[in-house]
Amino acid sequence: MDILFYIAAGAGVGLAIGLTGVGGGSLMTPLLIMFGFPYNVAIGTDLLYAAITKAGGMVTHARQRTVQWRTVGFLAAGSIPASIVTAQLLKTVFADSSEYEGILTRSLGVMLVLTASVILFNGHIREKTVQSEGPLARFFRDHTDLVIFLAGLFLGVFVTLSSVGAGAFCAAILMVLYPRMPALKIIGTDISHAVPLTLIAGLAHLILLGNVDFMLLACLLVGSLPAIQVGTKLAARIPGKLLQTSIAMMLLAMGVKFAVF
Repeated sequence: MDILFYIAAGAGVGLAIGLTGVGGGSLMTPLLIMFGFPYNVAIGTDLLYAAITKAGGMVTHARQRTVQWRTVGFLAAGSIPASIVTAQLLKTVFADSSEYEGILTRSLGVMLVLTASVILFNGHIREKTVQSEGPLARFFRDHTDLVIFLAGLFLGVFVTLSSVGAGAFCAAILMVLYPRMPALKIIGTDISHAVPLTLIAGLAHLILLGNVDFMLLACLLVGSLPAIQVGTKLAARIPGKLLQTSIAMMLLAMGVKFAVF
């Protein structure tokens, strides 16, 4: 029965991803925690789940040439080393997972709040950054590569600690730094960075910390991969904006809970 339940959970999250485009990390990790999985196992398993489910999207965008690979390179130059160092520090500093559960909990809460805020104010962020001519906007334009690298460092640390942020939050960073970049290219660049980051972070959780449940991962993938395709086909018939807003409010509430309590 547990196996069927996990497959159904994967299908539910996969359907939501297909319908709204909201990343699996922000939905799957809190769901697994609600099922009673330890924070560290939920995060480690979800990172590999995210890498596998996003890989097809990366290939599609690469074929369509909707990826800015130079930006992916600068993001990865910061995020991948930061991810490995973060996992190594968890292994070195703490004797077992119970000692760093508080760090994971607070990181998850913060990233859920940030992700929910990005989903809610996505259009406003893009409009403001296109129109902005202030000193901060000029600084970003003059030092884009450095800012992208630093953003990668931030993502590497917090995606490893929470499994959240490689999708919507990274896309928001790209919108701020490249306000006139076509939306499809932002998505392609975002996904093409998320795949190696979540893969490396997931492998770090597996190899260094032992935080991956393979049976759970297989069940989630069996349920979610076909459901993503179904959701994508249904998306044109259902008001995705309303669903996105509903999911964002739910993520915001859970984020506050994890961050504060």
